[in-house]
Amino acid sequence: MLRLGTAYPSSVAICKDTNCDEGNSVLPIHLRLLQWTCPAECDYTCQHIVTDLRKASDPPMPEPIVQYHGKWPFVRLFGVQEPFSVFFSLLNLVAHRRGISDIRASIPSGYPLRRFYLAFGYLGISSWVFSMIFHTRDFSVTEKADYFAAGASVLYGLYYSLIRIFRLDKPYPLSKRTMLRLWTFICIAMYVAHVAYLILWRWDYTYNMAANVAVGIVQNVLWSGYSIRRYRRLKKPWAAWPGLIVAWIVVAMSLELLDFPPLGGWIDAHSLWHLGTVAPTIWWYR
Repeated sequence: MLRLGTAYPSSVAICKDTNCDEGNSVLPIHLRLLQWTCPAECDYTCQHIVTDLRKASDPPMPEPIVQYHGKWPFVRLFGVQEPFSVFFSLLNLVAHRRGISDIRASIPSGYPLRRFYLAFGYLGISSWVFSMIFHTRDFSVTEKADYFAAGASVLYGLYYSLIRIFRLDKPYPLSKRTMLRLWTFICIAMYVAHVAYLILWRWDYTYNMAANVAVGIVQNVLWSGYSIRRYRRLKKPWAAWPGLIVAWIVVAMSLELLDFPPLGGWIDAHSLWHLGTVAPTIWWYR
């Protein structure tokens, strides 16, 4: 039985002294497989005990649920730290996987844009795999892998947007080949510079978010303008789909601004953002 104080820092210290330093704690195998250690278990347990005490205080506290280490206290499931974020990430992964299958089945191998469609799908799968890993266990290495994979996926979205909208995939005129090579080089250089800054200079959450939002805004403007022009010309509902899809994604991303405590200890704004991107991903492949 863990002996804990009521204040978070002191309760963690007491727990570690009692259970870890003296070797009195043996974690279940499923926790050890997910790299839970005695100190990490103390940290998790104390977060929830202190949170329960804050919620039960009389008179009520203005903010009964607070963040620890910059994150909300989630209820884990079988050692998974944020089970709903993992599940919703899995749904996005499945959406990309099904989209790739549809592309392979319905688009001829000789179609110039096919390889760009497939790359979009595989990068999407990769980003959601790393998202699942990160939300399963939050370590520095899993966080960085998640951020870099997400950044690559977002930047590829911009890369693909210009190729599709301006048809840089076409072999003629020859100037388009040159433009495609130049645009490819620019995007690779931007991504390398982005990763290098975060690794070699400073790990900056604000900069990382701003960079991804800026890239997202540019491609959303491109797709919205493209959809408006096509709809005016064709007068077909499907011509407006790209613009509607990016608008949906913007609304889903705005959930991040709410940042409320997890409902029931399970679902927060970030997990709802992941849920909100499932339907537009399915729609995109249509």
